[in-house]
Amino acid sequence: MNPYTVNRLSVVIPVYNEEDSLPELLLRTRAACEQLPCSFEIILVDDGSRDRSPELLREAAADPGSPVVAVILNRNYGQHAAVMAGFEQCTGDLVITLDADLQNPPEEIPGLVNVACEGYDVVGTVRQRRQDSALRRLPSRLINLAALRSTGVAMTDYGCMLRAYRRVVVDAMLKCHEHSTFIPILANSFARYTCEIPVSHAAREHGESKYGFMKLINLMFDLITTMSTAPLRLLSLFGAGMALTGFAFGVLLLVLRLANGPEWAAQGVFVLFAVLFIFTGAQFVGLGLLGEYLGRVYHDVRAHPRFFVEQIVRSPAAAMPSSVSSPDIRLQ
Repeated sequence: MNPYTVNRLSVVIPVYNEEDSLPELLLRTRAACEQLPCSFEIILVDDGSRDRSPELLREAAADPGSPVVAVILNRNYGQHAAVMAGFEQCTGDLVITLDADLQNPPEEIPGLVNVACEGYDVVGTVRQRRQDSALRRLPSRLINLAALRSTGVAMTDYGCMLRAYRRVVVDAMLKCHEHSTFIPILANSFARYTCEIPVSHAAREHGESKYGFMKLINLMFDLITTMSTAPLRLLSLFGAGMALTGFAFGVLLLVLRLANGPEWAAQGVFVLFAVLFIFTGAQFVGLGLLGEYLGRVYHDVRAHPRFFVEQIVRSPAAAMPSSVSSPDIRLQ
């Protein structure tokens, strides 16, 4: 018997203002899961939507015998916090995360399950022929590059939410309580065997991407400062290099002044100003990075909940997971 056989599958989907795509999402996701020889649940986490998404999720979860579990957050906490809220409610021994916009087809789910059954703890995906605009792809490339350089975790497409995680990896992530969480990197830090597979990518049919340029930049800062102290080391090396360069340049200016007289020195005022601006800029960069780390320490020391679950809706025939102590409200 294969020890990696999946007996129960959980699909976790964060939802934010996706009322137009939800009916098709539920239909296609359920059809994909029904192809598998295991039981399954579909956990949809509403991340503070302003449209009718919460009502649609409640209706889908309330149907008798429905595999849908609706987790309603009281406000918008961000995609990764919403996924962690879904992890807290899932009961499967394999968990697949999926975006609600249908750009990653739910029909890819059986393929991820089959690869996970080969013994992988994390199965990542690489989007083929991405349908996003160049403005959307550029920040994603920067995030992938920053992840590779800063953490050394060798995966190609960190921005794709379609991924599979073993139960042991999910449980390990739930024990981490930092507020700024980048799930693909965090999962890889607990996984022994990881792999990536190619998946198709469709154009977005409903609404707009929830990740604007500034959100992607914030995500890159979260990724770098949450998972690695490499920027601080680089900053120290950069500062040492700048100090040596400044000292050498000062000696050169002194020698030229002695050789050419004070008249030449007056003509080097702008060079000195340029050096001053370089040092000032380096100091501001250093202060900004230190501020990022201190801000995250401040948030973690306050120990506020990472998210607040306002309501959990399950089918009357569905069993409650043992980790849930209240059917309506739960704090992490």
